[in-house]
Amino acid sequence: MPTVEEVVEGKDYNFPAEEEAILRFWKENNTFEEQLKRSEGRPEYVFYDGPPFATGLPHYGHILAGTIKDVVTRFACSTGHHVSRRFGWDCHGLPVEHEIDKKLGITGKGDVLKLGIDKYNEECRSIVMRYSKEWEKTISRTGRWIDFENDYKTLDPKFMESVWWVFKTLWEKDLVYKGFKVMPYSTACNTPLSNFEAGLDYRDVSDPAVMVSFPIVGCNLGASLVAWTTTPWTLPANLALCVNPNFNYAYVKNPAGKVFVVADARLGSIPGATVKQKGNQNTILTEGWEVLKKVIGSEMKDIRYEPMFTFFTELMRDTAFKVCCDDYVTGDSGTGVVHQAPAYGEDDYRICISNGIIIKGGLLPDPVDVNGCFILPVTVPFSGKHVKTADKDIISAIKDKGRLIDNSRIVHSYPYCWRSHTPLIYKAVASYFVKVDIIKSKLVKNNEKTHWVPSYVKEKRFRNWLENAHDWAISRNRYWGTPIPVWCSPDGEEIRVIGSIAELQAATGTKISDIHRHLIDHLEIPSCRGPEYPPLKRVEDVFDCWFESGSMPYAQHHYPFENKTIFERDVFPADFIAEGLDQTRGWFYTLMVLSTALFDRPAFRNLVCNGLVLAADGKKMSKSLKNYPDPNEVLNQYGADALRLYLINSPVVRAEPLRFKETGNVRRVEETSGHHFNPFILDQKAVNILDRWIASATSSLVTFVKTEMCAYRLYTVVPRLVSFIGQLTNIYVRYSRSRLKGKFGEIESRNALATLFEVLLVLCKTMAPFTPFFVEKLYQNLRHCLPDQGDMEPSIHFCKFPEAAEQAHDARVEASVNRIQTVIELGRHIRERNSRPLKTPLKRMTVAHVDGRCFTLAPECIVQLPLLS
Repeated sequence: MPTVEEVVEGKDYNFPAEEEAILRFWKENNTFEEQLKRSEGRPEYVFYDGPPFATGLPHYGHILAGTIKDVVTRFACSTGHHVSRRFGWDCHGLPVEHEIDKKLGITGKGDVLKLGIDKYNEECRSIVMRYSKEWEKTISRTGRWIDFENDYKTLDPKFMESVWWVFKTLWEKDLVYKGFKVMPYSTACNTPLSNFEAGLDYRDVSDPAVMVSFPIVGCNLGASLVAWTTTPWTLPANLALCVNPNFNYAYVKNPAGKVFVVADARLGSIPGATVKQKGNQNTILTEGWEVLKKVIGSEMKDIRYEPMFTFFTELMRDTAFKVCCDDYVTGDSGTGVVHQAPAYGEDDYRICISNGIIIKGGLLPDPVDVNGCFILPVTVPFSGKHVKTADKDIISAIKDKGRLIDNSRIVHSYPYCWRSHTPLIYKAVASYFVKVDIIKSKLVKNNEKTHWVPSYVKEKRFRNWLENAHDWAISRNRYWGTPIPVWCSPDGEEIRVIGSIAELQAATGTKISDIHRHLIDHLEIPSCRGPEYPPLKRVEDVFDCWFESGSMPYAQHHYPFENKTIFERDVFPADFIAEGLDQTRGWFYTLMVLSTALFDRPAFRNLVCNGLVLAADGKKMSKSLKNYPDPNEVLNQYGADALRLYLINSPVVRAEPLRFKETGNVRRVEETSGHHFNPFILDQKAVNILDRWIASATSSLVTFVKTEMCAYRLYTVVPRLVSFIGQLTNIYVRYSRSRLKGKFGEIESRNALATLFEVLLVLCKTMAPFTPFFVEKLYQNLRHCLPDQGDMEPSIHFCKFPEAAEQAHDARVEASVNRIQTVIELGRHIRERNSRPLKTPLKRMTVAHVDGRCFTLAPECIVQLPLLS
């Protein structure tokens, strides 16, 4: 009875159906679990999996990163390591809350408080794993081996407790402080966003662009400074004006006798002031306009002016409403005079602090509430209106005051909230910060200790980000997240930071099992100053979910409360992580900041950073926009192996080269001879040049793949594998077909089949990390060729990565066969150009080469190839 199964060939081979069969085989035999069990005791290869949100379905960006992770970890296991692969879930934060806000019609903080934070948070808890089964199904269908049973979740109390430990450790290192920071702010979601999040959705929008005047106090010319802004809504909170100290500024009088002060280079921005000209010609004033005098910007420092609105006049009269100087003012747009509202601009805040207009940590005029609406002391007609809606009324009020110089519109790129798809504003918010600025040199140093593929992302994009990093705002005034473990007295004089559940239980005398807001916010800590002082209460903030994901190396192991020795000895830092390019400012960054701050070490050794997989419209694939086809449809049509190769390499890689069928010749030899085929019984005297060549080429392939994989250059491996399969099919199999079929006798046939068997077996082991389904199918059939299948591993994924057969390596044979193949291909091109059919014999063909030694083995190759074809 034949030892091998019949193999379906070419277009009749159904990759998706065969892969489903392999999935069943793995499940029935617990193959992944068995691989982990068999590799126990080997050196640990540490892999960290970045946690995605389970509130949406996976797209191709997730599948690409997951495939890279799977290829690398499979290779690590095959090269003698034990690789724990735990899936992680990001369960907190804005994406979850936004889903509940839509479901319950919540529009602001008042709605949440009316519902109750307890009910709101439990609603959030109920949906965090909404699509977890769909994730597991899709990820498993792609062939990725990952442990979903032993996963980690950021909502688990043990995970959250380790996050508390991270924060308290930073606090004790004096790396945390509370302050104000102007941040991108979503008025729809009532929360600030990180700069990374703000960069996810930029749109070209039309906004008002107004020029307004600020009369100079005590000026004998009656001049007014003219400022330009695209955010009129910030003018009620104006506290200063800023000029460039190095620019020339002109006092220019119009025909009506009004005097305006603008940068000399920006005179043309004042409507009607100059004659329009082509090119870079000198500015010519319009008839009736006159420059009265010019000054350097630094000469205007501390000049006082009349505020546009009087909402903060009494409060800020002593320090505000004066001119400041700073180089950030540019001369390429506007008037060279910039209005400063420190509550709504990062540079505004910096300049007002440095000029003593406001004090760091002190009073900051901000008449905008969490919903983006004006509140007291701003009065009607602006109060109660959203700032963007109020622009029209503010412009109208300025016009009524006679201080509107120009009113136009500008189309510019503006950030939108990536969740609510509403315009962001910039707003000062109170937050806890990690002092990143003082550890920047350590971050850069630790970055140098890591290996990135591609290297330019590390050396340029990530390094630049680290060198210019600012202090990191880690808190959010939200509800569903890990609470900031800070208890504070009403007067702010007493602060206690909690670092564990046990510490909080001891401080409050309360048994605690869960530390989400609604379960601990009511807990009070007695004042250490005595019973006459009020107790300490927890601050309202929760951690930004990026702080949680950056803490995952420690929190997934409940460090330091459990696994302390194992963590410090075996599982930190990671040997390998991988995610998309956008994580250079996200997860990669938070991992590096926290590991440097805690241990002065990078959190990972090797990193593979893939590019972004875009939707058909060129936009980033978005779970909320649903602008990409269902991955399961692609998997069901083309198969996972094809998708894996496509994503890892490029659209050029296709599944066709894998479609070859030569094991069927084993059945033919056995049926003809009546003898069982044993691939290990060879005629040792055999010296067939093609056998020598394919053995050498296989050895070279193994060396190449191992070298490239150890360097994490996955993108170079797939083209080489596909090229080798092409050579195996089009050279070895094609020119050995007669031998394989027995035309030259049974011994020659068995030798050829044994060589092909060995090549296919090595190829299966080499390709196993990349195409786990196809090679499993092929391997299971190859096993039937052996007299005792028990001597071979029951799965290809239990096999060790092959060692290169050094004795088989013959560079001279490889070079000669490659040259002959080149000659054949050139000959085909010449035939095509001259319209000569391929089967028409040639009387003679002349091959010329500058090096006569290049065809040392050519006669032997030329003799054998035609005979065997």
